[in-house]
Amino acid sequence: MCQSRRMTLTHYGSPLTNPAQDTLLKRHFYKRTLRMRVLLTQLPLTLTVLLTVGLAAAYYPVILAGPHFIAGLWMQAAILALCVAVPWDRMPRGAFLAIPYLDLVSVGFIRDGSAQYITSVGLLALFPVFWLSASGYARKTAIVSSTLGTLLIVWVPLFLGPAKITPELLAKPLVFPFMMMAFSMTVVIMTASMDSQRKALQAKDAELRTALELSKQREQMLATVLDTVAVGIVVVDEGGNDQLMNATQDTIRAQALPPGMADPQEKDLLLFGHGKVPLPPDERPVRRAILGESFTNYQMWIGQGENSRAISTTARTMRNEDGSSAGAVIAFHDNTEVMAALAAKDDFVANVSHEFRTPLTSILGYLGMVLDDADRLPADINKFLTITQRNALRLNRLVSDLLTTDSMEVTPAMTDIATLAHESVVSARPMAERNGVELTEHVPDQLWAMVDAGRIGQALDNLISNAIKYSPDGGTVTVSAVADGADVVLEVRDTGMGMSSAEQAQAFTKFFRADPALERSIPGLGLGLLITKAIVANHGGAITVQSERNVGTTMRIELPESVLVLN
Repeated sequence: MCQSRRMTLTHYGSPLTNPAQDTLLKRHFYKRTLRMRVLLTQLPLTLTVLLTVGLAAAYYPVILAGPHFIAGLWMQAAILALCVAVPWDRMPRGAFLAIPYLDLVSVGFIRDGSAQYITSVGLLALFPVFWLSASGYARKTAIVSSTLGTLLIVWVPLFLGPAKITPELLAKPLVFPFMMMAFSMTVVIMTASMDSQRKALQAKDAELRTALELSKQREQMLATVLDTVAVGIVVVDEGGNDQLMNATQDTIRAQALPPGMADPQEKDLLLFGHGKVPLPPDERPVRRAILGESFTNYQMWIGQGENSRAISTTARTMRNEDGSSAGAVIAFHDNTEVMAALAAKDDFVANVSHEFRTPLTSILGYLGMVLDDADRLPADINKFLTITQRNALRLNRLVSDLLTTDSMEVTPAMTDIATLAHESVVSARPMAERNGVELTEHVPDQLWAMVDAGRIGQALDNLISNAIKYSPDGGTVTVSAVADGADVVLEVRDTGMGMSSAEQAQAFTKFFRADPALERSIPGLGLGLLITKAIVANHGGAITVQSERNVGTTMRIELPESVLVLN
């Protein structure tokens, strides 16, 4: 009940569309007790009556001797006492509306006793009419009561007076009741509209509060999840300013802080690339992400000395609806232990490979000497020795492949790359026919460059062999070689199985095999692309991969201007 009564008096103030006024009213009116609010609502009429008394005492003292005027004043005093004495909070709902009805009676007495001297005193009826109309209770009844009340105020004195009642006499004061009716209707419409606005605002406020609470819960859950994972996460806006950073990233970043700098920019952090060379500003992961790059497994080192750590970074750009950059999310994974394990594995493989080479060289040497006199050997012995030699050579090539990336020698010479590409295609045709692959080439008549013919030929063989192997259900493999300005560009394009983005990121990793290759038991050791990359890098070039699952793969080798001699 108390809540309902509080709501009925919320109309006696400024519209709710002004937040500053609404806050002021809540502080000084709405949050007070109902008894105090009833008193505050009655005070404007009481003060105006006192002003009328003062005006009468100063200019029309005869009014103060009139019994009706005095009766009205006593009623006003009694009404004010009721406002203070009655515990309205414990009364039935809407009981306080008895006050404006009593006010109408009191105004009637005051008007009857002073109207011939103070003509505007009847306007005191505006106060109770406004109270009734703005209360929010029985709006139609409030309009009727206001009209009838003011009508009685002007008619009752006529009926009690000595003058003869005529239609003209009754019609003369009708403007005042109708004015009060119009005023009452206006207030009712305004308060009804304000009620509607208030309810809509309350509903919207409840909705926003619920959404805010849900947002806080999700934010807390996200923060907990991010702080739980062992991967550093940082979110930056389009200007590179940190928006979110989890606890793991705080730890990683602390290891990259230069001495004496508490909050450096990324360009000042201790970030290093291959060979522990400081990374240039535009090659640092956050900067690359801000510039719109998305990358996976970008390797770098942070920190110096014994505290140096190997970090793998991945970044994805966030976009606005119009396609513009909204920032980026960058993940940092500490893979120092993994890198150490890989280094140990590489050392082990290298050592084992070196140990294999010595006996293999001896075996091949003796097999060669024996087979030099193959004509004097029995046919079956010759056959067995030939098979042994072929497998020994195969094993020797495997050992060489294991060592290639660690101890590669490149001997450039004037070479026709067009001829190399053609020979690689011819050598691969039998394999392509077995797999049902159409092998085509787009190669000029000549394309001269200063390269290691054996190594570039090996790189082309690896790429073409992979393209055919990973097109087990047929398709097309296209080999091209062109001069792009001052560069040489070699491409091997297939329409085979393709790779996912995660597989592309690991394509040049030693011993890596894509899942489809393992599922189909496609032969291979996962060394071909690694060796090809090493060959290209030793020529000062670069190799890139573009692939899509079940669409195909394009491997592109770019040999820079320094190796191009003649086109």
